[in-house]
Amino acid sequence: TNADTPEQTANALAFGAVGIGLTRTEHMFFEGDRIDAMREMILAEDEGSRRAALAKLLPMQRADFVDLFEIMKGLPVTIRLLDPPLHEFLPHSQSEIEEVARAMNTDARKIADRARELAEFNPMLGFRGCRLAIAYPEIAEMQARAIFEAAVEAGKRTGKPVGLEVMVPLIATRAEFDITKARIDATAAAVTKETGVKLNYQTGTMIELPRACLLAGEIAKTAEFFSFGTNDLTQTTYGISRDDAASFLGTYVARGILEIDPFISVDRDGVGELVKIGVQRGRKTRPGLKMGICGEHGGDPASVAFCHETGLDYVSCSPYRVPIARLAAAQAALGKAVASQA
Repeated sequence: TNADTPEQTANALAFGAVGIGLTRTEHMFFEGDRIDAMREMILAEDEGSRRAALAKLLPMQRADFVDLFEIMKGLPVTIRLLDPPLHEFLPHSQSEIEEVARAMNTDARKIADRARELAEFNPMLGFRGCRLAIAYPEIAEMQARAIFEAAVEAGKRTGKPVGLEVMVPLIATRAEFDITKARIDATAAAVTKETGVKLNYQTGTMIELPRACLLAGEIAKTAEFFSFGTNDLTQTTYGISRDDAASFLGTYVARGILEIDPFISVDRDGVGELVKIGVQRGRKTRPGLKMGICGEHGGDPASVAFCHETGLDYVSCSPYRVPIARLAAAQAALGKAVASQA
């Protein structure tokens, strides 16, 4: 399942989930004191100031992860590092900027200037995903420390080791993955040294760009699992923004150009072919490589059937779609044809 909070996690388990395929850590930063610390980090003008702000976020993020790990009781949990562009955490209207400036006791012009600096014409293809971890490695370090310290604490509380997977988003090159993984591994080694607890975890990546599918064999030399992010992979394969597609996709379906909205059910011929290439090339390098998809396609019966045919190990979707996904997976395993529910 995709789950970001203890409540979502508990719901998913009740619906039959057997692991978390995607925890979006950014969703944990939008509440109360957290958004203030996040904005402080974004407004910081040097690494030391960023680290000071991140130190405030560390215990909050760690507590969130402890809760998730305790609820999952040793089942696999895949935590994705920060993905969205930083400007999403800043206020945008003048009234919001002034309100935040008063709350943070800072100059409204400083916030407005930083928001303008970070603004992007096409954020989906902008400064996000692993690009943040490359430019600001201290963010990835804080998140990795929160994850590993939480795994140690949850293991002590439950008596069961955490089934931990750390996922790097939006990889286009193996170099991006390797640089980020080195930070993650160094942080794990530090936490092990501090706590005396050996950490068992895997580091993998989201495959959500066509280039990553084509270079899956190279990326698999160091990535220990793949999760196909089919929402973004569909966007980047079609050159269509999911947020703006509603204005014309209905016409495309009505005129028979597309059989179905590709954001509802996986496009087997294009996006699906890239997934197949990624699976084949990844497993040629690393036989037995664990692979799945995360995104709303994971709750679409026809897409689940495609995943089964392609040899993926799991699908991850929102908690309330878990029963549909389980039924579709069972039907696929039995060889029954299923259609999209769209």
